[in-house]
Amino acid sequence: MTDSAGTLGPGAGSSASGKGLIRRRRRRRLAGAGIGVGMFALAAGGAGWAVYAKLDGNITADDAAAAELARYEKERPTSLVKGAQNILLIGSDSRSGDGNARYGRDSGTERSDTTILLHLSAGRRTATAVSLPRDLMVDVPACLGRDGTRGEPVFAMFNSAFQKGGSACTIRTVEKLTNIRVDHHMVVDFHGFKDMVDAVDGVAVCLAEPIDDKAAELRLPAGRVTLNGEEALGYVRARKSLGNGSDTDRMDRQQRFLGALVNKVQSNDVLLNPVKLYPVLDAATSSLTTDPALASLRGLYELVRGLRHIPTERVQFLTVPRESYVYDSNRDQLVEPEARRLFERLRKDAPVKVTKKAPKVSEHSHDEEPYEETENGGGVPAFRGNTAAEDTCG
Repeated sequence: MTDSAGTLGPGAGSSASGKGLIRRRRRRRLAGAGIGVGMFALAAGGAGWAVYAKLDGNITADDAAAAELARYEKERPTSLVKGAQNILLIGSDSRSGDGNARYGRDSGTERSDTTILLHLSAGRRTATAVSLPRDLMVDVPACLGRDGTRGEPVFAMFNSAFQKGGSACTIRTVEKLTNIRVDHHMVVDFHGFKDMVDAVDGVAVCLAEPIDDKAAELRLPAGRVTLNGEEALGYVRARKSLGNGSDTDRMDRQQRFLGALVNKVQSNDVLLNPVKLYPVLDAATSSLTTDPALASLRGLYELVRGLRHIPTERVQFLTVPRESYVYDSNRDQLVEPEARRLFERLRKDAPVKVTKKAPKVSEHSHDEEPYEETENGGGVPAFRGNTAAEDTCG
């Protein structure tokens, strides 16, 4: 993303008038960003600035990842289409920190519980979120470990990359797998996800049958249910008690839930209502770690500004074409050439479609529904998935 701040020009601060110009331009930039997201409507004068400063200070910059990625800049993929953006969203299963310990013992390690590659088209016409299975067998490069030592390249489960070397190792693994340049990344933990759902007063889903899952601390009736943050976390993380127990089914559920969350935010005019917006921003930023370019309200505003006008039917969710790993049915591997086809289209900012239609299964697959092989009438490849416009109760 291009830094919108730019420079003030030569000599801007060399005189009293230059300093005044700097101050005026700074105020205009801050006010522009703040007004754009409703910040300064929350309170007047100094109170408004205090709100902005608090939210701005919530975000943690991932400087270590930036330094590690810079070290390997020459081997990273290049961006092909100006204006298109690829953002890696990482849900951490860390049990450390306030609010996370209840979800398991803190063993001192953390893995990526959920990883989504979000592609934003140039011109912001569409947003496509691709889930990457945590059990996918991939080549993990030699990464700088959390203990300061550098390991050897290894063929392992995808989510071990985050445990091994944090977000930088995950990004390098994704780039090696997809040949897609990751422009930005965000890491959020359990507590942050839960607070986000609570901040929008819950998200409605439909359940075909009651749920009673002690491991997920989830007990819900059948039918339309509005999940609070705690319930939503259990719903998107549960495996054995919901669906067919597969990670594919779990990712489908996560995608439908995220679509419903996007729909809730847009339908309630959260982005245009400062009173509703503040708790959402506070929840989102409090448990958020990002690359340095996004580690401020202004940085996040520059990102989301272009997303406000994407219709929910063009916010798409799908899972990378996958099947059971040939040597271990409890692990995954990519379905080729479908996965390569998807990655290449995203890299070139070419359109893809999602469909509910039952897909044709690869002859080598042990999974019931890894991908959609056909194309629609417009010649755009279709993959099984959903959009944010779809009602989970439909």
